[in-house]
Amino acid sequence: MANFLPPNSTRRKLLQVLGLAGGAAALPALLRNWRQSSTPISTSPALALDELPQVTPLAAANVNPHRVVLISTTNRAAGIQQAIDLLQPTGFSGKRVFIKPNYNTGDPAPASTDPIVLETLVREIQAAGASGITVGDRSGMADTRSAMQQQRVFNLANQYGFTPLVFDEMGRDGWQYFSGSGTNWSRGFAIAKPVLDADAIVNACCLKTHRYGGHFTLSLKNTIGMVAKYVPGDGYNYMRELHTSANQRLMIAEVNRTYRPALIVIDGVDAFVNGGPAQGETVRAGVMLASTDRVAIDAVGIAVLRMLGTTQAVSTGSIWSQAQIRRAADLGLGAVSPDAIELITADSASAQMADRLRPFLT
Repeated sequence: MANFLPPNSTRRKLLQVLGLAGGAAALPALLRNWRQSSTPISTSPALALDELPQVTPLAAANVNPHRVVLISTTNRAAGIQQAIDLLQPTGFSGKRVFIKPNYNTGDPAPASTDPIVLETLVREIQAAGASGITVGDRSGMADTRSAMQQQRVFNLANQYGFTPLVFDEMGRDGWQYFSGSGTNWSRGFAIAKPVLDADAIVNACCLKTHRYGGHFTLSLKNTIGMVAKYVPGDGYNYMRELHTSANQRLMIAEVNRTYRPALIVIDGVDAFVNGGPAQGETVRAGVMLASTDRVAIDAVGIAVLRMLGTTQAVSTGSIWSQAQIRRAADLGLGAVSPDAIELITADSASAQMADRLRPFLT
């Protein structure tokens, strides 16, 4: 389906006037009511996932919530701008926005979020009237602060006035526990509270495979960077449990139940089609994806990897039988079949790529 790009002035007004309307703000408000930061960790109440509000994808009225914008491009900044133009996310005006990038390491994209991606998102969100922006992560294979320094996060923070946050450096009050009830986490897990306290959450992802059991790292897997490896005062290694579990891919999907993104962007200008997450076989994929639906955008991302030629684990069987996708769909986090997904394009090159992609998606 082809849409036409509105002028920048129209886009800015749309982003500024559209509210979240009971969207991402509802979940943080509920979570703040549960917070008991002064309670010792041993007795701190853990939230139960089945008691949280539904976290279905956000969308403006009368718009398919499972839309995925596909832009054929090798220009990251232009691709993000065009994707936001087409998607018209439901608003950042007056909101405290949290951007969750991918800084598993500080290696160049697609291993981690390219500085141009972060800079463009910050500029777009600030232009849409956000009251403040925080950018934070927890690395899995590197020192987080070093990885963020390599990718110019602190320099960009000084330039644009957003707040950089290293999750590993937070105290125990910076984490919210969730119980393992109804999940494959034996002791539950903990999510960074600054993410949960935000009014709008933006997930900035890379397009890559994952050789350590996840199979692929897209938006669902990027959420793992919000989860503590250790909580201060709690010696349990939550990441060791994740990466040694036969149910790792189910566990990845389950932590996504804790929040709802206002915007997801997958930078697929370059992709790892084998290896990953830090190093791998790199292919110039030439695509930028955007959505508010994690299941839909990850399904499209997998289809892109399949179209390029990827690992047996990613390319075998239906996309909808992939454990991350299936579990997330069963949890009500997004699309449940390819028929629900609407691919949005704005030019002939993007439309042609979408046509090539559809057989891999279905």
